[in-house]
Amino acid sequence: MSLKSINPYNGKTIKTYKEHSLKEISDKIKETHEAWLSWRKTDFKERALLMQNLSAALKNSKESLAKMMTEEMGKPYKAGIAEVEKCAGVCDYYATHSKDFLKDQLVDTDATKSFISFQPLGVVLAIMPWNFPLWQVFRFLAPSLMAGNCGILKHASNVSGCALAIENLVIAAGFPAHVFQSILVSSKKVNPIIENPLIKAVTLTGSTFAGKMVAQKAASLIKKSVLELGGSDPYLILEDADLDLAAEICVNSRLINSGQSCISAKRFIVIKTIEKEFIRLFKLKMSKKIMGNPLNDKTDIGPQAREDLREELHQQVKKSIKKGAKCVLGGVIPKGKGAFYPATILINVKKGMPAYDEELFGPVAAIISAKNEEEAIKIANDTSFGLGSAVFTKDLIKGERIAKEELQAGSAFVNELVKSDARLPFGGINQSGYGRELSAFGIHEFVNIKTVYVK
Repeated sequence: MSLKSINPYNGKTIKTYKEHSLKEISDKIKETHEAWLSWRKTDFKERALLMQNLSAALKNSKESLAKMMTEEMGKPYKAGIAEVEKCAGVCDYYATHSKDFLKDQLVDTDATKSFISFQPLGVVLAIMPWNFPLWQVFRFLAPSLMAGNCGILKHASNVSGCALAIENLVIAAGFPAHVFQSILVSSKKVNPIIENPLIKAVTLTGSTFAGKMVAQKAASLIKKSVLELGGSDPYLILEDADLDLAAEICVNSRLINSGQSCISAKRFIVIKTIEKEFIRLFKLKMSKKIMGNPLNDKTDIGPQAREDLREELHQQVKKSIKKGAKCVLGGVIPKGKGAFYPATILINVKKGMPAYDEELFGPVAAIISAKNEEEAIKIANDTSFGLGSAVFTKDLIKGERIAKEELQAGSAFVNELVKSDARLPFGGINQSGYGRELSAFGIHEFVNIKTVYVK
């Protein structure tokens, strides 16, 4: 069997990779486990030095890495540069803070001494998607290695070049052999990998469907899992919002990674009295975004990662229109090469339409009308997902209250687009998954939180 990386801009095959056999994968997992036996005993100073080396390696290779992402999944090159820099940042963050995050915590009990210790689990399997080929991996890799774990990466088949590049970066940074390895394998062979007794935990970023499959398998083996899944993030635009600012931020969020981001805005819930003006501004700003060659610095929207994904998105748009939504921008697959889908706006979106009920993983915005703030909040929470959310208002006290108390999601932002930050926990609730990445919470996901009692 083989895996293909196909450039979605021109349809050309970049490279064909031979898939690893289950025997080869088992051997790699054994190598990584044996590396862990030594790696877990290294001190934080040594780990931090190597992690800083990894950060430097990323920065030194950012142009080639960005170009690789552009070619393998269509990411606009300028976004690829930013992604590499963000990966370097998360390496620096955990190099600096992991020792404090994982230091023993003394607890006053009737013991002579009692404390909580954080010990590494072993080899963690990471199952990662194609949309952020580096960032999704590094936000797992940096805290896991700094915690004393080792990693096996099963990346999406269409970004195999990125998977191998990450492994090579770890090697170039000076980490011991086999501490982190990539395996090239289709998703059909994931279950026996999870079953390997040397795999101690699993983290997955991907679709809700994939998350359910992995969670079921991991649970059957009593193995820890963390899931970061899909989202249909609601953005509430209230009557007192700065509409020009809100429209600008909403457009930028919807078009993150050409619309292919779990935390990009998907549903725009607008109070009816300001709906007409918001739509005008939103359409004006959306229509100015440039779709084209992702290697061009002026391009805002590159191709979708695969033609089948574009077709799936288009079917969701067509079904929503058939059920009564109105398309006021885009909605037509352009002629010519490339898996392009234009910036699209659907209005009059109602419950029962794909644009309301499902995640639209592409540059399609669904605008939903609400008669007042109470109804807007109700619509925002009327979803099976729960990843990110945002509210736009000039009343910061009200915005904070709604974000904290009303919006049912893992993140709630006020007057800003939802984004991940190494300093803040990231993850969702409901069908958007469980567990957290980043911050101190992220590094604590894959450690044994051990009680030590001495008397």
